[in-house]
Amino acid sequence: MKTIIRFAFIISGLALSAVALSTPVNAKEKELDKVVAIVNSGVVLESDVNELVGSVKKQALLEKQSLPSDKALRTQAMEKLINDSLLLQMGERMGVQISDAQLDGAIASIAKENADMSTEQFRQKLVADGINYERYREGIRIEMITSEVRRGSVRRRVAITPQEVSNLVDLMKQQTNADVEYNMGHILISFPDDPTQEDLVDAKQRADKVIELLNSGSDFKKIAIASSGAPTALEGGDLGWRGINEMPTLFAELVDGQESGSVFGPVRTGLGFNIIKILDIRGKEKVEISEVKSRHILIEPSIILSEEKAEQILKDFLTQLAAGEADFDALAREHSDGPTASRGGDLGWADPTGYDPVFTKALATLEVDEYHKPFRSSFGWHLVQLTGRRIQDATEQNNSNRAYNLIFNRKFGVEAIRWMKETRDEAYIEVLDEEG
Repeated sequence: MKTIIRFAFIISGLALSAVALSTPVNAKEKELDKVVAIVNSGVVLESDVNELVGSVKKQALLEKQSLPSDKALRTQAMEKLINDSLLLQMGERMGVQISDAQLDGAIASIAKENADMSTEQFRQKLVADGINYERYREGIRIEMITSEVRRGSVRRRVAITPQEVSNLVDLMKQQTNADVEYNMGHILISFPDDPTQEDLVDAKQRADKVIELLNSGSDFKKIAIASSGAPTALEGGDLGWRGINEMPTLFAELVDGQESGSVFGPVRTGLGFNIIKILDIRGKEKVEISEVKSRHILIEPSIILSEEKAEQILKDFLTQLAAGEADFDALAREHSDGPTASRGGDLGWADPTGYDPVFTKALATLEVDEYHKPFRSSFGWHLVQLTGRRIQDATEQNNSNRAYNLIFNRKFGVEAIRWMKETRDEAYIEVLDEEG
């Protein structure tokens, strides 16, 4: 429950900002509010920052976690809200939408998987903990939109060669530490793109100071919140539990075989100086995953094909299929965009969590052989049919498909940070916050 409550507090602090990030300030309604940052066509309000800082403080109080100064917290909150504003604006341009049905399904999954509760029980729990449920609910919608925008934008930047997959498959067969997981903390002391020597020296000095503080017993999470330039800063730099093959190669080489509590760095990468701490170690639990077999027809909107027309085409296909007037395989081969068209839209057996989040959630609602009504993902409009489900032992899957996903996740994390930096560099951002 601790994890989901942390998420709930932070999310409840984001929902209020959803309106402010995309609409002008209404001075009559919020006379005491003020704009603290302009982000392209959106704004961040004083109330947004205060709400998010307050949420982090509430969570820290629950966990008896010490925090850095209010100024440091405010700086990190501003960074997150600016990033979220950019992603929400990109999502609006891309036509990314999360329906109420998708949102309800996501919350039901959170309630079940993290708290083993019904949606109503989960709502009551959040309210009892002082969380505004409607704000939490809209915050989940924001997270779903920003996650889809980030995934859709970053995944096309990740290139994986067949040789990389083959090499990892061979390595996993030889490993004796595959049953160990590390809970890692990460602090990134970033420097600008094309840094000057002065930039590098300054960042290195700050990184050395962080190492000095950590070695003298300072709290890692407190230091991460105050100092880190990584997306996990407000979560205290917590990267969660990962096997040796699930983390970036550089991190894996540092922590492999080391003891809990070990601190490593600063290690320079293209993003900055990295500092890693092993927060805990455990044996890897046996994990069973549900694999799905599905097929889809993808219609990509374009200048000459509107969103509405793309959706209507798939609705017409669904009507024909329901009436027995068309064959899915034939429709996919003739009309579907993308590489699966040549095999009738067949996606084969796969772990659904590796798909676009919207696609994953759609599959989760289906029974075998059932169709899902047309929906929009970051790739376009889909008509999907679930053709099978099975349970697999994920801990024993040392195959190329699993190796591919491990490499993808490694590279995705690094590229996501780099992409966010580039996105900010291309945006108009003006910080008006006098306190930051």
